[in-house]
Amino acid sequence: MRFVPVVYEHAAALIGRRPYDVALDADLLAAAHAAAFERYHHSPVVAGIDVYNVEAEAYGAQLRDAGGISIPTIESSPCGGVKDLLSLAPLDPSTGGRLPLVIEAARKLRERCSGARVAIPLSGPFSIAQGLLGMEGVLYATMEEPDTVHDALMVIAGHLGPLVQRIHDAGCESILFESSASPPLLSPALFRTLEIPALALIGATHRRVTGRTMPMILGGNTLPVINDLIRAGAGSVICPAELDGSRFLDAMSAFPDVEVRINMRPGVFAASVEEAIAGAGQAIALARRRDNVCIGSGVLPFDAKPDIVLRIKHLIEEAE
Repeated sequence: MRFVPVVYEHAAALIGRRPYDVALDADLLAAAHAAAFERYHHSPVVAGIDVYNVEAEAYGAQLRDAGGISIPTIESSPCGGVKDLLSLAPLDPSTGGRLPLVIEAARKLRERCSGARVAIPLSGPFSIAQGLLGMEGVLYATMEEPDTVHDALMVIAGHLGPLVQRIHDAGCESILFESSASPPLLSPALFRTLEIPALALIGATHRRVTGRTMPMILGGNTLPVINDLIRAGAGSVICPAELDGSRFLDAMSAFPDVEVRINMRPGVFAASVEEAIAGAGQAIALARRRDNVCIGSGVLPFDAKPDIVLRIKHLIEEAE
């Protein structure tokens, strides 16, 4: 049985640096995730800290430092409304914001993390729209201008194609993160009409470039739309800790070729080993019901305790 610790800002903690500083420096980003790999020997190694801000910044959004152990956050955007998304210039992986920085860090990680798959996180179209317009702005637009939102998401999805190609050319994998669109944030009906066409476009592009289906990471309650998500090209999905895992696995029984990651509650990795062991036991019991499955940590907190992460890793790997 495979354990997948999800390491973002926690990687910064392992080298004694702030997530904000690590996110803005290719050498630090590579060093942080290499340190995490040396500790946990996990795969994939995902070259990211602030997963949902990189593309929005490449489109012209400005970041700010919120201080402390916060990740970079978006302070201002070049877009005032959903119609502005239609005229966004295509992303350039060579010059767009931190896109080249992340790709360079991933290349370094391929050299330093022998035997691991190295992946680069991509924000999904709806998440990018949220980064540029804010959550309230984009949700309001789905009600007032749904056709424009649909067209904007298709434009953004089209812009992700060259980035998928550049990541593939660098010998790395793409993972799409799109939790901003997950029900109940979007109703299942809106998810199908607005989001699924954009996901299908980027999923088809990924398959054309790589020959594989694309991991699509969505939290929230994806049960009402799981069939649509698979048809859009998702090759790997997550069962968040807050969902009924039995119902989720029942729904996924029709898709044996799609990997399911059963997530634990990430807070237990910064709490007590007893809580973590209890959470792992519940996840293991679910995982035993399916062949194509792994167990995830959820996004590890900055202050996750490495000894607990390792204890749970060993417990899961021994639970064959």
